[in-house]
Amino acid sequence: MTEKKILILDGIGGATLGRDIHACIDNSEYYDLAKLKQINLYKPRSALAKVKRKFSEKKSFYYLPKKALSSFLTVLDEVKPEVIFVIGFVYRFINPEQLKDIAKSRKIELYLYDTDSCNLYTKRREFIYFIENEVRIYDRVFSFSKVVTEFFNRMDIDAIFSPFGANLIERQSGKFQHEVLFVGSADLRRCFMLEHIVDYVLIKGARWGRNEAILSKKLQEKIDDKPVWGEALHQHLMGSKIVLNITRGPFYAAETGVNLRIFEAMAAGCFVLTDYCDEVAELFDIGLEIETFKGSKELVEKVAYYLSNDEARLAIAKRGQQKIRQQFTWDKRTQHMLSYMG
Repeated sequence: MTEKKILILDGIGGATLGRDIHACIDNSEYYDLAKLKQINLYKPRSALAKVKRKFSEKKSFYYLPKKALSSFLTVLDEVKPEVIFVIGFVYRFINPEQLKDIAKSRKIELYLYDTDSCNLYTKRREFIYFIENEVRIYDRVFSFSKVVTEFFNRMDIDAIFSPFGANLIERQSGKFQHEVLFVGSADLRRCFMLEHIVDYVLIKGARWGRNEAILSKKLQEKIDDKPVWGEALHQHLMGSKIVLNITRGPFYAAETGVNLRIFEAMAAGCFVLTDYCDEVAELFDIGLEIETFKGSKELVEKVAYYLSNDEARLAIAKRGQQKIRQQFTWDKRTQHMLSYMG
């Protein structure tokens, strides 16, 4: 597949995932969809489209794409791809049906790396819209979630389970600044779980301030309410004895949730403690490469145990990083997806 020219269209350019994949494909070009030229008067046109939709099809969801199709066509004319590989989604930027027609007329293959469908679980109409109007336009879909992959297959969508990857980072020192680190946005389940380990945890992420009414004063004092990315994130991960991953409530209810944070932390040689789901157990050896918990009681017990047992914790972290090196670097994950293209 790498002999074909591949255009990577990134719908989640705020994360490095699309750029990491691009770095692993020699014959590829990268474009952040957010950088396409926006259509004129987008906000009033979007509001008008929603009003029209409300009266014509009250139960349906509609999202007016933000970007000018002419801007996208300019990119295609410059790159002349034989393959388009979408990261995340396109429907918020350009019309998926138009993308399908353009690809067909230019004999371009279309593939999607589904990285965000689980974030639509609480937005039923938008989730259905994404499935019916975008997912079905692709020649094949890769999904980070096994649960979602199986769902797609039941819906007669050609989908392959393709977990996330990460770039290896070697720890510079063995010093730790934090006992337990949680990085992520606020969610009701996360708020309740973190209260149980408030004495140990440091929280970094967005949208915590709007949840102050349900947080104890003690937990509020442990929160740095702003997102962290890149080098700053890596330094915090490597400076923590335990990197805690708590999946959001809707993910947990669907028994999925092997998110990017798990791979990033393990690739940096961190000890990861995450809530249990079958996907985690299928990818990693629990107790040897990663640790899990199945409720607040077990969370408290394992945090206390691993903070008191450095040797056991560090051994698991080392084996976890080795597992990433063997199977889950972005180079290996990208080659896996390329093998299913064409």
